[in-house]
Amino acid sequence: METGGATALEAAATPNLDRLAQEGTTGQTIPILPGVTPGSGPAHLALFGYDPLKYKVGRGVLEATGVGMQVTKWDVAARGNFCTLDKDGLITDRRAGRLPSEVARPLVDRLDSIEVPNYTFEIRHLRDYRFALVARGEGLEPDLSDTDPQQVGLAPLEVVPVGQQSQTSAEVFNRWIADSHPVLAEEPQANGLTLRGFSTNPELPQFGPRYGLNAACIAVYPMYRGAAKLVGMEILEFEGDGPAEEFSALGPRWEEFDFAFIHIKATDSRGEDGDFAGKAAVIEEVDRQLGRLMDLEPAVLAVTGDHSTPARMRAHSWHPVPLLLWAPDTVRPDNSQDFGERTCALGGLGTFPAVSLMGLLLAHAGRLNKFGA
Repeated sequence: METGGATALEAAATPNLDRLAQEGTTGQTIPILPGVTPGSGPAHLALFGYDPLKYKVGRGVLEATGVGMQVTKWDVAARGNFCTLDKDGLITDRRAGRLPSEVARPLVDRLDSIEVPNYTFEIRHLRDYRFALVARGEGLEPDLSDTDPQQVGLAPLEVVPVGQQSQTSAEVFNRWIADSHPVLAEEPQANGLTLRGFSTNPELPQFGPRYGLNAACIAVYPMYRGAAKLVGMEILEFEGDGPAEEFSALGPRWEEFDFAFIHIKATDSRGEDGDFAGKAAVIEEVDRQLGRLMDLEPAVLAVTGDHSTPARMRAHSWHPVPLLLWAPDTVRPDNSQDFGERTCALGGLGTFPAVSLMGLLLAHAGRLNKFGA
């Protein structure tokens, strides 16, 4: 995007989303607070109606839970990345060239042989260059610093205790990391690793009892499956990883649920890669496949994101997130003629905290009672 130019959403050809915007209403949400750039974990909690400032959840437990690992409140989980180090031990690529799964998975299997006295570690491949690591043993606490310096040209950091009770945890993880060095030393790309998002199970209130909804999740990446699973949604399995496969997965089980969360990852990935055209292309594919979802005749549909990821910034950002709300029986249409950031900024829903979105959806679905006499 040039300064003042179209965003990827505005540049994409989206006739179906534009029609829904004309029939519905638009607005924008603030994931956390104005000016605060959110991580995907807290931003998704906000979408699910959980105040992310009250309910803290870390990346590690989200990723681990998403691939079926058991994490209790006494365990500590972390998300790992393979990375590439130069001869001086400095990071030249934080994602090891986006190492493919078929190369990364055997490396995870080799790391599974590492043993730390009095503690057990479970490691599992996630996707591409990512893995989840769970430590179990006495006295573990999750208040630990990340080892990823978040930029190239620096060495991976040591795990440092953030809380007074986390010294043991730091020592245990640093021992595991030290023992990983000889395992990876001869690898051409993945000769190092970083850990981040140290966390434990936050034991969140469950989505079903909270809202009286039987909820399903359809997502490709483990972290988003983990967020949904932690609040009690059922994870639906399916083959493939595109919008067509994701939308189609809901159809056979449509009658079993009254709420569905469907996550499209590629828009975020293309934004982080700085791939403006690629991001627009993913949005266009979502638009082309939207009919598979609309054929199910949902009563209420929200199209939004957990955060903004401008391709120009190659990262998450604090910008408000566009929202389209379609509910033909109850919505009050505004003047929106298309679905894009500028339109949503002027939409009838205004700008409001993402944590309030579930209330709007429940209201349009006729599931909220009147307040007061």
